[in-house]
Amino acid sequence: MSIRDIIEGKKQWRAHTARVGALPPDYRIVYKEMQKYLLKVGPIDLLGESLLPGIVDFFEEGAASGKGVLELIGSDVAAFCDELVKDSRTYADVYQESIAGEPGTAGK
Repeated sequence: MSIRDIIEGKKQWRAHTARVGALPPDYRIVYKEMQKYLLKVGPIDLLGESLLPGIVDFFEEGAASGKGVLELIGSDVAAFCDELVKDSRTYADVYQESIAGEPGTAGK
């Protein structure tokens, strides 16, 4: 990864967080909870893929149409997140694979 890639990544992240900051307060709160949850249990490529920006797109559309955030995702935020990443490889999968492998091969 070059310096240019790092700088571009930071620019993209700052633009993303600015979009989150422009959401209505209830959407921001739910987004931050979703982000925390997904960073703990979510897919390996969470930041490299379009999952988080896609959530912001979805929230912006919902806010623009006058819907409350829970009208969009339901009352169980974790279940909504689980549904989003159900077919994605997670860190839990990597861990399970490492302990199911031959002894001494974990982490290689």
